[in-house]
Amino acid sequence: MSEKLKIGISIGDVNGIGLEVIIKTLADSRIFDHCIPIVYGHTKVASFHRRTVQVHDLNFNVIESAAQAHHKKANLINCWEDEVKIELGQVTEAGGKYALLSLQKATDDLLAGNIDALVTAPINKDNIQNEEFKFPGHTEYLQERDNAAEVLMFLVSDTLRVGVVTGHIPVNQIAQSITTEKILGKLKLMNKSLKQDFWIRKPKIAVLGLNPHAGDNGLIGNEEKDVIIPAIEEARANGILAFGPYPADGFFANGSYMKFDAVLAMYHDQGLIPFKQISFESGVNYTAGLSFVRTSPDHGTAYDIAGKNQASEVSFREALFEAIHIVKRRRETAVLNENPLAFSKHSRDRD
Repeated sequence: MSEKLKIGISIGDVNGIGLEVIIKTLADSRIFDHCIPIVYGHTKVASFHRRTVQVHDLNFNVIESAAQAHHKKANLINCWEDEVKIELGQVTEAGGKYALLSLQKATDDLLAGNIDALVTAPINKDNIQNEEFKFPGHTEYLQERDNAAEVLMFLVSDTLRVGVVTGHIPVNQIAQSITTEKILGKLKLMNKSLKQDFWIRKPKIAVLGLNPHAGDNGLIGNEEKDVIIPAIEEARANGILAFGPYPADGFFANGSYMKFDAVLAMYHDQGLIPFKQISFESGVNYTAGLSFVRTSPDHGTAYDIAGKNQASEVSFREALFEAIHIVKRRRETAVLNENPLAFSKHSRDRD
């Protein structure tokens, strides 16, 4: 019982599919064998969604603090007292307001050590904006809360892991935002995460080019020669097994990604479109580089199907289990570093 982790869950936009996938995940009581889930939201909002998706065999255990969480129940902390008007599938001010209250309280508990990891349901990056939240998304918000110098948006699944050099920025700012130093920093973070969080002893990382055909030796841009290749060379000089740059289209089309432990893409859509195509519904968004563990499903609010009982919980469930696995790997790695004899070779190499 003491070994089970407390996993905090922020509910995201109340008008999206966040609570639907949370409820469908927690309706399987086998989840409680692996972790102690704590949802940050409100009982009335949760009950509304539970009725909408017709899940009748899940009852939330309402608590005032994470310390009171029951180890065999789905726990819930009320984060506000207001009456919330839920308008499924609609973009509203309330959707952003209560998503932020949930996220803030969950993050507070995470930073205080009251929970062991955080799984975030999808937010709308527009309606959540206010004086307290001026970020492109969860990643940047959590980076500031953690005072982390550098983070990596890392999409992971059983078949593919993809990180991005530039995240939520306009396309017309991508080229000028990519530098040798930035690529090298992301490669170092990815390499460290693959070793620490995924227990891959000698990670092989593929680096994608920025331009079509990876620049075609300068015929379609010089970023590969001037920026990306020097970063790869410096990474290799630092002991990182980085290769490339590869043209993104052929790299994914011919299955080359299967030869590597992870792929570093230059920008958001270059990495996320093939990832979501290859790992549809089973992918997880993980923020590497934080002092704590945060995961999320790889989909958005999906307003178009909100309230229709059509949302799949697979990605959310995978995010929950990935958070558990990463926390345990980190802790075992820390013990191993202090006492190399604490684990057998089999235990170290099993991943």
